[in-house]
Amino acid sequence: QVQLVESGGGLVQAGGSLRLSCTTSERTFSSYSMGWFRQAPGKEREFVAAISWTISTTNIADSVKGRFTISRDNAKNTVYLQMNSLKPEDTAVYLCAAPRRGRGPGITTRDYDSWGQGTQVTVSS
Repeated sequence: QVQLVESGGGLVQAGGSLRLSCTTSERTFSSYSMGWFRQAPGKEREFVAAISWTISTTNIADSVKGRFTISRDNAKNTVYLQMNSLKPEDTAVYLCAAPRRGRGPGITTRDYDSWGQGTQVTVSS
């Protein structure tokens, strides 16, 4: 499994922005698609965004489309989630995930094998 560490969460007012980062020491990071999910208290884990290892394909959940952007810097072994126009309903623990090497940017939890511990994002109204 791939070790993943998220950072960048925090408390922000509605309408604000945050950028989450997920880093790994995995030396073949450029061969992994990466995804972001979120989980609010009492709710199931929800897909947010994913990016292919080729960078040519991104998938974005309808609930965040137009507000969130996923990107990656393979030289830094890091994937980012830029979150703009945040809403209180975006409050959740955000987790990054990696599927098996070479797999595409899936949109379900079953598509992923490795998970980070998560970073809390709280949006106040």
